[in-house]
Order: sequence, then C-alpha cells, then structure tokens
Amino acid sequence: MGELATIEAKAYVPAKDFTLSKQFYQDLSFEVVWSSDDLAYVRKGRSSFLLQRFYNKEHAESFMMHLLVEDVEAWWGHVQGQGLIDKYGVWAEPPADRSWGIRDFVIVDPTGVLWRIGQNIDAPSGEST
Repeated sequence: MGELATIEAKAYVPAKDFTLSKQFYQDLSFEVVWSSDDLAYVRKGRSSFLLQRFYNKEHAESFMMHLLVEDVEAWWGHVQGQGLIDKYGVWAEPPADRSWGIRDFVIVDPTGVLWRIGQNIDAPSGEST
C-alpha cells in the first residue's frame, strides 16, 4: 500500500454576489489566480480556497474559515486602512487574545462567511491549548 500523503485541502467558500465577493477578497489582499463564471481560485501565499457562485442562507451563516498569519495586527491594520467594513457593509471585531493561544480578529464577508484571522501566541498562564 502506498503512502497516504496529501498535497492540499481547499474549502469551497459560498458567494451570494460572486463579483462583489471576489472584489472583497482582493481588497483583503488575496489574489484571484483563476476565475470562471461560477468558480474562482483565490490565494494568498500558501493559503487558498475556492470561491463559488453558490448561496444558501443557512449554509453561508454557519460557514467559518480560519486563517493563521504571522502578524495579526498588520492584517487588522490592512482591514482598517482599506475601509473594508464600511465599503462592504460587513461586521468585524478587533483583535483579542483567546484562551486557546491565538490572538485573532473576526470579519464576516459580504455573504455572511465568518473569518477568524489570527496568529499564535502563548496561552494565558494556567490554561492549556
């Protein structure tokens, strides 16, 4: 039997307004590497996902993504500097330290997908990850 090696796993992220969502992710600093009428390959460095022209309210409002970054404050500064919250009418929460050893912020894309963008930190004293 061969080795069970993997190359990559990608999520299919829903988009209610496909064009708007592609622009949101580009403004968030992702690159749209390839796109058709219904699907886009979106990438930033070694992280990527597939944005799809698909919308189901229940699905979108329960869909979450996590992006681990080197500098969460730089990402938050980019969100603020680009005016993404006002430009897209999205909801966001500023960075905070979490008990599980992550400092992250939350931003919800135009479709309702919740993103947690954060960096690893030491867990607070007395707690484990």
